[in-house]
Amino acid sequence: MTAETSQTLDRGLRVLKLLADTDHGLTVTELSNKLGVNRTVIYRLLATLEQHSLIRRDLGGRARVGLGVLGLGRQVHPLVREAALPSLRALAEEVGATAHLTLVDGADALAVAVVEPSWTDYHVAYRPGFRHPLDRGAAGRAILAGRRPGQEPTDGYVLTHGELEAGASGAAAPLLGVAGIEGSVGVVMLSESVPEKVGDRVVAAAREVADALR
Repeated sequence: MTAETSQTLDRGLRVLKLLADTDHGLTVTELSNKLGVNRTVIYRLLATLEQHSLIRRDLGGRARVGLGVLGLGRQVHPLVREAALPSLRALAEEVGATAHLTLVDGADALAVAVVEPSWTDYHVAYRPGFRHPLDRGAAGRAILAGRRPGQEPTDGYVLTHGELEAGASGAAAPLLGVAGIEGSVGVVMLSESVPEKVGDRVVAAAREVADALR
């Protein structure tokens, strides 16, 4: 801790991070042990966070992340979209295909930013807000691949054809090394297959977006 930082705020944020990393919640004693502070401090932190609906406590006394974090999370998509748009525009223009940034939303893949090429006569219509299961489509499959460290796609990207739209092929690469964000960058085009050079360009764009979000 430095003189410019708040120890209490730091501890509160660490509590939220610990709770976000568990599906079963944590007790006061468990939080006390993990943070190395006494139980009285934990009680005060939880009471404050609970007032703002950032945590909740179940009947057994275990603390869990509260619904209040959803209000904060709604502001994340616009920030992520803004950071990704320059790379998506460059990708769409260079490849001549619709480029997109897709993030995890529950069990679905959700397109949060889409850029269509300006110079093509025909391209796939793809809109922000479009969602599909994670196990269908290149964007979702790339995200699932990114969840398996060391088992990412051999070439760094995933290819699919006709899984979401007849006659359309997709290529997507996972966003790697961005804390708190699961997503992918990809393109979708009207073709039987995606050229290898397009796949390589998608991987490069995913790295650019990841760098912008770090």
